[in-house]
Amino acid sequence: MSWKNRGGGESHSRSLMSRQLTLFLCAGCFFAGMLFTDRLWIEPEAKELSRPTGTEDEQIKVLADGCDTRLKDVRRDSKDIIREVSKTHNAVQTLDKTISSLEMELAAARAMQDSILTGSPISDDLMLPEPIKKRKYLMVIGVNTAFSSRKRRDSVRATWMPQGDKLRKLEEEKGIVMRFVIGHGATSGGILDRAIEAEDRKHGDFLRLEHIEGYLELSAKTKTYFTTAVALWDADFYVKVDDDVHVNIATLGATLAKHRLNPRVYIGCMKSGPVLAHKGVRYHEPEHWKFGEEGNKYFRHATGQLYAISKDLATYISINQNVLHKYVNEDVSLGSWFIGLDVEHIDDRRLCCGTPPDCEWKAQAGNICVASFDWSCSGICRSADRIKEVHKRCGEGEDALWSASF
Repeated sequence: MSWKNRGGGESHSRSLMSRQLTLFLCAGCFFAGMLFTDRLWIEPEAKELSRPTGTEDEQIKVLADGCDTRLKDVRRDSKDIIREVSKTHNAVQTLDKTISSLEMELAAARAMQDSILTGSPISDDLMLPEPIKKRKYLMVIGVNTAFSSRKRRDSVRATWMPQGDKLRKLEEEKGIVMRFVIGHGATSGGILDRAIEAEDRKHGDFLRLEHIEGYLELSAKTKTYFTTAVALWDADFYVKVDDDVHVNIATLGATLAKHRLNPRVYIGCMKSGPVLAHKGVRYHEPEHWKFGEEGNKYFRHATGQLYAISKDLATYISINQNVLHKYVNEDVSLGSWFIGLDVEHIDDRRLCCGTPPDCEWKAQAGNICVASFDWSCSGICRSADRIKEVHKRCGEGEDALWSASF
């Protein structure tokens, strides 16, 4: 019994000691945990959630201002680039105009040189440098002709085209310049050129072009004519007419004068004929595929017997002559050059009247025609023989020209 009691007392004493040690260890762990947790919480607060000081505020503001300044610099640089591009574009345009002016002066110099070499009369316009020329003309009429058309030219001289002193008077008093327009033969200085030179010495009514004559080269001749004419004469309008067409000059002048206020005007009998794709037919179009499916028609353009364009359009042709495409038909070529431009197309049917009795009836009704020809012949049929009859029955009368005021 005593052995049992003593063992039980020792056990109770060890149990009490173990409970106190456990409490002490728990309390120690608790305080150690509190201390450790407190240290972990303080570090992040100090590093990540600290409030910015005054110095830091200034630094942030400086950085923000720097970003804003850089943004403004970028915008300013963009404006500067656009401004420089605009200046460059203007400089290129000025250069283009300068080159165009030089090309025109070169054309005038070549024309004067040709006149000197051929011994033909030199017009006063050629002897004056471009900046000195003051005269303003109403229109320049270029009568398209060929080496083989001597009889046609003589018939025109005998009817509606003034000669000698009257031709000069027409320029001085009415501001109307008229010339037969022709280039050169394939052989420079050959018999064809010499024949024209002799004819020009007699009449003094030719404008020689830097161009090799040929039917398939009419588009190139048209470009060269407008380029040369706009370089030699400062006119409101430039007219092209074939040498087998009858023209009433005063009526033409009055018609064009109505459109003086329009800087870009294209006047003629507008048409839209079929595109002829088959070889061997007259007016065959080798580039027919450009106009779409077979059977399509051309865009609107003035018929080639007579048309007129304003100075701005003639200048446009002169400046861009090297890049303007040439179709086989010159009237189609001219119409194509104005596509995409702000050009007013004037369809005036008085520029394409028929020969008597058509033009005669209209004249009797007080509606005198500007030009008369036969559509079936693309001009007056057998014009060298018949143009005198047309002039007698459909002409406006010589007094109409000299009494006209434009």
